[in-house]
Amino acid sequence: MFDEDQAVATAVALQTVPTVLSGIRENAARALATLHQAMPARSRLHAEAFTVSSARNYWEFPAPPIDAEIVRAVGSAINRQHLVRVDYTGDGEPVTLTLEPHDLVVWAARWYLVAFDPDADRWRAMRVDRIKPHMPTHAPFDRRDIPDGDPVAFIMTAHDRGDAAAEWQCRGSAIVALPASTVARFAPGGSTVGYATETTCRLTLGAWSWPGLAGLLLTFDADITDIEPAELRQALHSLRTRISKGLRPDRPHR
Repeated sequence: MFDEDQAVATAVALQTVPTVLSGIRENAARALATLHQAMPARSRLHAEAFTVSSARNYWEFPAPPIDAEIVRAVGSAINRQHLVRVDYTGDGEPVTLTLEPHDLVVWAARWYLVAFDPDADRWRAMRVDRIKPHMPTHAPFDRRDIPDGDPVAFIMTAHDRGDAAAEWQCRGSAIVALPASTVARFAPGGSTVGYATETTCRLTLGAWSWPGLAGLLLTFDADITDIEPAELRQALHSLRTRISKGLRPDRPHR
């Protein structure tokens, strides 16, 4: 029933999905083998050309693969429009929440849930790997309009989506003169964004070296203040010196 392009898309998906979803590697491999057996020879040859291996990208900092049963439980509640009761581990102790689940979003190899919290009267962006669902509630709810009508945009611009600072050999922070929603969208994986004011936020991130970390801060093309630690401040001073030297007019040769 698949054309060649559909067969390729399915084959690639079955090979890569175990990197973001746990407990289905064996089933995905069996499904891929079944797919290959059912294909006509021409389509099978085309699909097998797309045999791939997945590797970690150090800038993505993906969460560990999500338990497929957790995705199943949350996804089922979304499809049935049932309230879901979960234990959620954010920055502190786990809390028990009753939520209206609306959408699942996978971004930068991390799973997120877009949900409305009726008790707090606000929308939440939540890491699915920090969710532990309770038994189904079977309690219905009416869908609401997601902010800006786009669950992906909501996740990408949510500074409090549950991300954690990754372990780097050099890690620092600074107040960036940009709104938290803007920085959250473009911050590297493994960084965190904290709200400061309507127009500023604190960005915490890491890199392989202090000059590398300083360079990452400069990519936001915004004023930075309250820079920590001292090693990061020194790296910025060093970069300024190097850049100044590079911008000096060349001396005429004698």
